[in-house]
Amino acid sequence: MDHRKTPRFPVQFRSSFSSANIVSGVGVLNDLSSGGCRIFSTTSVKPGTTLALCIEMFGEEPPMQIKQVVVRWCRDGQFGVEFLSLAPEDWARLQLTIKELERQPYEREQQSETAT
Repeated sequence: MDHRKTPRFPVQFRSSFSSANIVSGVGVLNDLSSGGCRIFSTTSVKPGTTLALCIEMFGEEPPMQIKQVVVRWCRDGQFGVEFLSLAPEDWARLQLTIKELERQPYEREQQSETAT
């Protein structure tokens, strides 16, 4: 049974992360929600580590910077983070992205119905 507070959306955004003098790396961000995400990476991180996260969301748009995330779990080349601190403009951008992701399945369904 899934007890998540917010819905997660399958995405594949490039990301980079770092923590002062502890760890830095790159990965592919998946399962995006307004509260956090999953990142696939070859870089090992430990639960409880605080990171800064940079997300390349769409093509030529500037990357979204999340000032502070905390690693909640880590296993098999992936880890989950909770978003702790976002600038107001990045919070608004995240909410807009999630709204777009919520609409996409409906829009795809409508397109397939009009094609038949």
